[in-house]
Amino acid sequence: MKVKPVLGDWEIPNIAYIGSLERRDFAEMPVPGKVGSVFQDLSSAPTRVVIAGSLFGDDKRDEVLEAVRTKFRAGEPVTFVADIVTATEVQYVVIEELRFEESAEVPDQTAYQIVVRESPPPPPPPNPLAGLDAGLLDQAGSFLDSVAGALAAIDGLGSIPDFGNPVPPLTSSLDQVEGAASGLTSAVQTLRGLFGIGE
Repeated sequence: MKVKPVLGDWEIPNIAYIGSLERRDFAEMPVPGKVGSVFQDLSSAPTRVVIAGSLFGDDKRDEVLEAVRTKFRAGEPVTFVADIVTATEVQYVVIEELRFEESAEVPDQTAYQIVVRESPPPPPPPNPLAGLDAGLLDQAGSFLDSVAGALAAIDGLGSIPDFGNPVPPLTSSLDQVEGAASGLTSAVQTLRGLFGIGE
């Protein structure tokens, strides 16, 4: 092996065997009166890779068990590099199966088998503004700039005088008009009496 298999940031130790399984899925449609069938290609199934080896000594065994079980429990896609996946599109895998065996015949040896399966990471979340026309975004930006400019212009005017309630001055003026009108009424009545004009 030129490239030692690496799972995420962990280099898999003491490999004795590695194998891959690539498979395509087909839907079979028999043709009446004909020998054979027509197959519809349903694309390829996720690639599986089996890695087997053995560990010697308690310290090495505990180190490997801790490293691989942590990734297994996380259940998240991790990068995978190995010669056996050359010319495939396998970049990310999940650990599908772990197997460890110890035998009394070889007390210091632990055999392991790791099965990984192709699993690309999920796509990034969609951008809610991706479908909008770029021109609309520019117009919205221009509108915000104009509103900000108008607010700055209003601030530049300084304090606007408070004209207050205009009703009290008008009320006093109306009182003066009513006073003048009441004097006019008495003068008109006097004139009517002088000229003998009835009510």
